[in-house]
Parts: sequence; C-alpha cells; structure tokens
Amino acid sequence: MHLFDLPDEILLLILKKLNNIDVLYSLLDVNNGRLDILAQENIFINNLKFDSVNDTSLISRFCIDILPRIHCYVKSFTLHASFMECILLANKYPNLTELKIIHFQQDFISKYFTSKYLNNQISLAHRNNENLENSRLAYL
Repeated sequence: MHLFDLPDEILLLILKKLNNIDVLYSLLDVNNGRLDILAQENIFINNLKFDSVNDTSLISRFCIDILPRIHCYVKSFTLHASFMECILLANKYPNLTELKIIHFQQDFISKYFTSKYLNNQISLAHRNNENLENSRLAYL
C-alpha cells in the first residue's frame, strides 16, 4: 500500500500529528493537487506558529510563495520578533485576530508600536513577564 492509496480522512489524521508549518512548507506546490488541497485545510492555515523556526530560507519561502496563497485564512501568528516584518509585510491578513511576538527586546516595542495607548498595553504585558528574553506580546 502506498501513501496515496489512503483516503483523505486518514491522510488528514496523519498530517494533524505534524507541525502545521512543516505541512505547509512540505506539501504546498509539490505538483500533487491532492496534497496541495489537504495542506490548505483550515487546521493548517488558520494558526501559524513560527515559534520554533530558525531557518531563514523557510521564512523566505513562506513570505514569497506560501503566505500570498493563504493570507485570507490566517487568523493567528506566533513568531519571533526578527521575522515579524518579513511575515507581516508579505501580504494583508484580513482575518488576523491574534499576533504573538516572542523573543523581543524593549527597543522593539518602541520601534513598531508607537501609539501612546498601545505602548501602555505593551508596557503592562512586558512588566508582567519577569524574563525579557522569553516575553510574549499578544493582542486580540
């Protein structure tokens, strides 16, 4: 039996065990329409967690090839501060409701979040976390 002999439901169960970033990176644009469609299921494209990604070539491929295809469906990002600009400028995200930024420094806050109201919220979130290196910034 081959992988492609399995029904879509079984393939989805297998793919759900993998990291959604890996699924998208590995299965989109592999010249297989069936895998391409499966990779674009909501469970893989709604919440994109780049928190364990250190590979700039992977981020680059996401920004150039993958995000432009799925941008309308993205609801949540979790990402390193160093990748924020590339990812957020790759496209518009009309359904984005949550942005979690990890591993950021104080100067990052003043560079990207300048409104007085927003800075107050960030300051509160920042003070509540004792370890700056592992701080998380989240907005709904």
